[in-house]
Amino acid sequence: MGLESVGDLELHIVLSKLGADDTARAACVNKRLRVSASDDSIWSRICAQELDLSHPLDPFGNPTASFKEAYQLWRESFGMYPWSLVKRAKRCWGRLRNWLSLNFPEAEATLQRGASEADIQRVEKTLKVKLPLPTRILYRFCDGQEFSDKDYANTLYGCPLGLMGGYTFYNRSVNVSLLPLHQIIIKTQKLKNCPSLRGISKYIVVAASSTVIKKLFLLNCGSGQLFVGTKNLLTDGEMIPCVPKDLIRSVHNLKGDQQQDAMLLWLEEHARRLENGIIKLREERKMRSICLFPDEHPLCSTAITSGVKVRASAVLAPEFSDLEDYEEKYLYTYSIRMSLLPEGCIVDNMKFDTCQLHWRNWIIRAGNTVVSDANGEAVIGKFPLLRPGEREFVYESCTPLPSSEGSVEGYFTFVPGRLSDPKGEPFRVAVAQFPLQLPDYIF
Repeated sequence: MGLESVGDLELHIVLSKLGADDTARAACVNKRLRVSASDDSIWSRICAQELDLSHPLDPFGNPTASFKEAYQLWRESFGMYPWSLVKRAKRCWGRLRNWLSLNFPEAEATLQRGASEADIQRVEKTLKVKLPLPTRILYRFCDGQEFSDKDYANTLYGCPLGLMGGYTFYNRSVNVSLLPLHQIIIKTQKLKNCPSLRGISKYIVVAASSTVIKKLFLLNCGSGQLFVGTKNLLTDGEMIPCVPKDLIRSVHNLKGDQQQDAMLLWLEEHARRLENGIIKLREERKMRSICLFPDEHPLCSTAITSGVKVRASAVLAPEFSDLEDYEEKYLYTYSIRMSLLPEGCIVDNMKFDTCQLHWRNWIIRAGNTVVSDANGEAVIGKFPLLRPGEREFVYESCTPLPSSEGSVEGYFTFVPGRLSDPKGEPFRVAVAQFPLQLPDYIF
């Protein structure tokens, strides 16, 4: 049976099963296939599958006459790169933008349009580096974040709109944003002027905290690995890798489809954590920001005792860690969230509408060794009073650890009613064990 005997509908069904390259090849066979392969519904499906486009738009967001034209413009604009890597980078940014648009639109508004090839080449020429392929493509889709004066809270809290998020404990606040290319040049040049950092010629600063706390992420353009600076970064160049080394491969290879550097892996993992609710938004002092304290099991523990719910988790603070210090090598900051269930506080089958914290007890381990067993009144100088249905009382603290892994557990002592007017005997509320661990991905 020849092609001539195949009906138009059947031919359309066949073509709709093909990818872009095979559709283009089919169009070269004869006039009839060329006409069928030009049907814009076919290219609409291809644009949706490969580029997540619901409207015909070029790489700069401008409307085009058809999906076929849009697809051609995309392929021409990124023709120097492996197409599979282009699609993967676009999906990564699509996931991040989608989450931000639904949950944190004020942060999405800070994302910049993609950089041009000329912009990227200017960075490479100025800093004398060759960017890994995945990082180049990521910046073609989004040239980092830019903030206006109104986005800044104050000198302590900086701008809370950083894409990579952060944490606050005591009077220390960190919030990391992805730098635009012009800021990469400025911050990298400034860093390389430090006498102790003259040997990091292949490194560029790609992300940084906007607060007074210096937290810097540096990309090794040669290996494709991403590093975060420790407390000793400016004195001896001490850094910690942020992504599993074994996952990084072919960062400068234009052939094949296996290229992935730490920047791509880092952003993909960040998108996964946001989408799965592992990390969430937090509002404090009328400011919203992405909070890096894990909010889901197994990194976040939960315990309910007598109606009091306590959730706890920790995150490594690399910028305060000192790998040269034998006893206090790693600094972990932890977040404790406590609340009273709607049914109130129940002790010895008696119900109370309020309860107030009086005492705390912490057992901190490095590996299996107890390094601290501490007791004391209050938490960060406060005696929180819990009422049913109110927002969680949240506080953060920190602890140094001589090893990369450990744990924290303990209990709080509450009194029913108030400390000034107790309605019953004190009772203990468990804080289930939560891990302190050097993670595979550091943010």
